[in-house]
Amino acid sequence: MSQHTESADVLARVAATLESRKPENGGDPAQSYVAKLFGKGDDAILKKIGEEATETVMAAKDARAAGLGEEAVGKVIYEVADLWFHTMVLLSHIGASPADVVNELARREGLSGLAEKANRKE
Repeated sequence: MSQHTESADVLARVAATLESRKPENGGDPAQSYVAKLFGKGDDAILKKIGEEATETVMAAKDARAAGLGEEAVGKVIYEVADLWFHTMVLLSHIGASPADVVNELARREGLSGLAEKANRKE
């Protein structure tokens, strides 16, 4: 199995778990952190994403200051995983999936970032 397939499988499994935590699918806020987040709504999810983004930035700055050592880079990876996870909670909350993001990345593949930005609708 390729690393790409394994990565997609992990994202799909996490997405399925998130879906199972929605209140309409029986998610219990007393038993599940994600169900509790869903119950609190958009603002709580967005706040967590902001917190995780800040923690990712700080970990990256610390890693740079530490000379990008293995432990420091591991902390960045840990924080990015938290950020991705909470972003996946948001995607689930709005009825989207990691596959939707992968499809968007595929659409952009090979397109200059400057050209893609210039083509965005205001």
